[in-house]
Amino acid sequence: MAPVKITENIPDSMLEISIPTALELIRLKLVCLIDVRQKFELEMEGEIPGACSLPLFRFKQLLGHRMSEDEHELLDGDEPDSLDVQHFLSNINRLHYTKDCIMLCYCNSGRRSMHAARLLRSLGYARGFSLAGGYRALIKALTETELEALKNMPKPPAPV
Repeated sequence: MAPVKITENIPDSMLEISIPTALELIRLKLVCLIDVRQKFELEMEGEIPGACSLPLFRFKQLLGHRMSEDEHELLDGDEPDSLDVQHFLSNINRLHYTKDCIMLCYCNSGRRSMHAARLLRSLGYARGFSLAGGYRALIKALTETELEALKNMPKPPAPV
């Protein structure tokens, strides 16, 4: 468990990518966007084209991390099986190694995505980061052209 302690010592500022930096990384196609919001949030707030949806609570559950009662309720007490874990890790590996991209996690405001970035780091994925300000800040900053370009962002291929 040593990697977890190492990530706890990293200040949030070292794990956050600003909106202007994120926009440049998106333009250069060096980043894979990981949306850690719950499905109902995607339906209410909207989605960023090209982003990979890996809800944080499901993420935590698949990794065997302790969840609060509220988090458990959001997942309806669903328990992951070995195929869920395998699929999750397969997607993360495709993003990190096959696509060789920075994994930029985002939620609505940036709090949950920071936790997701720390979880990725604790698993040894050194290019796991959080988007400062989250989805709401990114949507405000994106132009129509940039939003359209996101549809061509790197995304893991569908599992075989």
